[in-house]
Amino acid sequence: MANPLSASKLLEILRAEGLTVHEVRSWRTHNRNAKGPWGPVNGVMIHHTVTSGTNSSVTLCYDGHANLPGPLCHGVIDKQGHIHLVGNGRANHAGLGDNDVLRAVINESKLPVDNEADTDGNRHFYGFECINLGNGTDPWPEAQKEAIEKVSAAICRHHGWSERSVIGHKEWQPGKVDPRGFTMDSMRARIRERLAGGGGKDTDPTPTPPRPSYVPFPGAAFFHTGQKSPLITAMGLRLVAEGCGRYEKGPGPEWTEADRKSYTAWQQKLNYKGKDADGIPGKTSWDKLKVPSI
Repeated sequence: MANPLSASKLLEILRAEGLTVHEVRSWRTHNRNAKGPWGPVNGVMIHHTVTSGTNSSVTLCYDGHANLPGPLCHGVIDKQGHIHLVGNGRANHAGLGDNDVLRAVINESKLPVDNEADTDGNRHFYGFECINLGNGTDPWPEAQKEAIEKVSAAICRHHGWSERSVIGHKEWQPGKVDPRGFTMDSMRARIRERLAGGGGKDTDPTPTPPRPSYVPFPGAAFFHTGQKSPLITAMGLRLVAEGCGRYEKGPGPEWTEADRKSYTAWQQKLNYKGKDADGIPGKTSWDKLKVPSI
């Protein structure tokens, strides 16, 4: 249990760890403190963005979307291993999770299986979003994993925590899968080695790449005015990641004209023309968009 780091101290310890850090807009005062408490802090939580592209991912994490205002984390870790600070204070990243997990983090003991969502995680955890599609095949460059290791070690060292104070979102909230592509046990081993004075090494064996987990095409009739589904939000996030977002606010779960215009931009990016670029998803364009399972 600790008081949260100030913006200046967070920046200082990350750079002291040898990280390249970018300060995004008004990150020092960008937070959700008006919506709930921030602190005491107990750990670091690692996520993946389900996006690609640095600029669009950082913008999304700073601004958020219609149903979840930003900041969506404290920092974004890109594929190069650079850190983009987007918030300081309470951030919308952890959501509700398991109080037994929080107790284990505080005690730095073995994590139980997360099977409840009864505790406010945004109050207790620093959050870092790592740019990755989260499909199990999008690679995790060594520079990015080393940055996760360094960020976590820097914060743990400052607060006097061990590697057991670092968890994945999938270890906090039932149903979450992030980060997908490496094990948190292997990352904690790297952090432990760094805290002991060394540099972490990847202890994950080279995995057999899992089959991608994408949402199959639900049919053109699914996309109509009034339709509400988390799938529409997931689709919108992929459109934004592909540079095709035409949203003033969002994306969100309800199908709107902004979704249709965004999908038209995606169809045009695929060189569809005329009625083939009407903004209603078809199977071929949908499969190419690769909307991850939710």
